[in-house]
Order: sequence, then C-alpha cells, then structure tokens
Amino acid sequence: MVSIFKVAEVYRGEIMESSHLGHIAVVDWKGKLLYSGGNPYRITYARSSIKPIQAIPIVETGTADRFHLSDADLALNCASHSGEIKHTNGILSMLRRGGIGVDSLQCGEHIPLRKDVYENLIKQGEKLTPLYNNCSGKHVGMLLTAIHMGEPLENYYKIEHPVQQRIIKTLSEIAKYPIDKIQIGIDGCGVPVHAMPLERLAYAFARMTKPKCLGEIRAKACERITNAMMNHSDLVAGTGRFCTEFMKTAKGRMFGKAGAEAVYLIGDKKTGIGVAIKIEDGNARAMYTVALEVLRQLDLITKEELEELRDYYMPKVRNARNEEVGRIVPSFTLQKC
Repeated sequence: MVSIFKVAEVYRGEIMESSHLGHIAVVDWKGKLLYSGGNPYRITYARSSIKPIQAIPIVETGTADRFHLSDADLALNCASHSGEIKHTNGILSMLRRGGIGVDSLQCGEHIPLRKDVYENLIKQGEKLTPLYNNCSGKHVGMLLTAIHMGEPLENYYKIEHPVQQRIIKTLSEIAKYPIDKIQIGIDGCGVPVHAMPLERLAYAFARMTKPKCLGEIRAKACERITNAMMNHSDLVAGTGRFCTEFMKTAKGRMFGKAGAEAVYLIGDKKTGIGVAIKIEDGNARAMYTVALEVLRQLDLITKEELEELRDYYMPKVRNARNEEVGRIVPSFTLQKC
C-alpha cells in the first residue's frame, strides 16, 4: 500500500519551496472505499473533526430538549470557535441554563483564535478564561449532559466518566469499529481523543449523511446536528474561517469539520459520501486546498463554488508586508479503489 503521497506543493515565486504529504479516504454510506490517496487506513486521531459525533449524546439523552438547546446551541456544541461575541454569549447562555458558571469548564485557557478578540480583551483589562477556548462549546454540552443524567461534574472530562463512555460507544457504533480497538489519547482541551483508521472516520461521516441506517432515534439526532452545523456555520468556526465559508457555499448539501494536526472530515448529503483527510506533517495550511481538490475531482463542487472559495483552494503565500510571494497548489490524483 502506498504510504508516501504528495498532496500539495508550496511555491515561492516559481520555485517549489516545500511540499506536503497526506492521506485521503473517500467512503460511501454503505462502507465501500471508493477512492484513496496515501494510506486510507492510517491510524489517525480525529481531534476536533469528530465533534459532531461527540454531540450526538446531547440529543439522544434528552439533554438538548431539557435545556431548550436551539440549532445555534448545537452548532456551538460542535464548534472550534473563534471566541467572537456570538460564540461566547451562546456558551454563557447554555451555562446559565444549566445553573453553572465558566469555572465549571475544564477545557483550559488559550488565546482566542481571532486576533481582534484577544486585542480587545487586553484593552479592556480582562483575563483569559476557559470561555475563550475554542472547545468550550463542546465542554458545555458535556456538562449539560452530565447534569441531565445526574452524573458528577468535576470529572466529566475523564475517560472513565459516563459522558465520555457514551461518546466512545457512539463513535464505535457509527464507525462500525470495535470499541476496544479505538486508541485513546488526551486532546488539547483535556478530554479523550479517539484514533482509528482514516477510512473509518470517512465512513462515520458518510453514515451521518444517510442516518436512517442508524435507527430512528440516532437518525433524528444526526439530522438535527448536521442541519444545525450547516444552518449556523458561523458558529461552528467563525468570521473568515474555512468551515464557516465552506458550509455557506455548500448551501445545506455538505457539512465539514476541521481538527487539529491537519485533519478534515466532510459529509455530502446528496451522494452519501464521506471524506477524511490527514496532512502528514500536521500543517493546516495545506488542508483546505486538499479538501477542495478532493471535492473537485469527485465532481461534488462546481467551478462557481470553487471560485467563491478561491482564497482557500489556491491560497496565496504572503510575507510580513502582505505582499503576494507564492501560492499553495494541490498536486495529487485520487486513486480509484
């Protein structure tokens, strides 16, 4: 099996200065591997790409209904957000509904993904809190589920907690991958992170596009979550970010989610196809170019849609003076399986 597979080239002027290797799996909702690049069975941590599946128990347990979670709330539960006001206000609202505060979030702190949000915090003399962590929406969903189920809150992020056990069971069922084979690490926000073959991650997203195969209750949960993501894509990521712009352009057809270390998952509701991408060196600068090129080669995106997303498809390399000095271009052909 080919494991060295160049997916993108980085040019400075007319010289290729660097290149990125990667792995691609394209799977239909029935489980057939349709196309691949590199090693489609590479064991891969899903990172934040799997947040839509982590959100399923929020709906299935009745938590979403008890706390009156709207589609916007569910989009935030799936988010890697930028820390904009619309994000933090939504999370604060969910915390209030659960009768808990920001100090209940165990995701840790980091600088907001939007520079201007961080600059405003500095100007106002405010301290960073876990609220601005891009994973705080996921964490509040976990907390609300624990409250609803009468479970302890202080260790909701630990692998042995029922919240996390429900998540890993759900992922195992949707991906049809044995639970004892799922490898567990610790994510950047402290919760368990799951590793499995890239092909299984693509299959999981494919099944979410045709969820009737998952049973009535789970189908409704998947529909609710994926529709929430597509209808409120600005909450899944934020202003000027790929997930937001991609789902806006896809207009209710496709949902996508980025993960750290350059992982991207896509589900196409029209064809029932799931796509999973891993850039080998973990550099996200190549990830969106590759994702859009996969969709182009599969005829899942139009020329007009690619033009709308041109800043991500053929991104320009700029220097500190904001001058264009190069470009990133895709450099692969999918292999039919």
